[in-house]
Amino acid sequence: MVKKTVHKFHNIMQEITSVIQLVPLEHYILLCVTLFSIGLLGVLFRRNTIIILMCIELMFNSVNLLVAAFSAYHSDPSGQVFVFFIMIVAAAEVAVGLSILVMMKRNVDSVDINLLNRLKW
Repeated sequence: MVKKTVHKFHNIMQEITSVIQLVPLEHYILLCVTLFSIGLLGVLFRRNTIIILMCIELMFNSVNLLVAAFSAYHSDPSGQVFVFFIMIVAAAEVAVGLSILVMMKRNVDSVDINLLNRLKW
């Protein structure tokens, strides 16, 4: 029973890998560079904390997509494990960022990043 389940899982993973490989790797690279650039520009030029957090998430997700694509093209599952750990770091970043955001809203009554200097002792 376990051997049958493992074989079925292996077949599903092979199908997913073959579907990912239908799209050329250059397209994944172009998409990821575009998404990462949009996220980077959002972090550099926006002043709203929520938008900055979303742009950081966009940058994390573009890296995740690229690592998963390279992992599928090289038939190496270690890249997908690495993607899982990046997602954990992204979740922790959201938790810390939102807690800072709540503290900003309470103390300054704004989510503008320029007002962060008021959070000093």
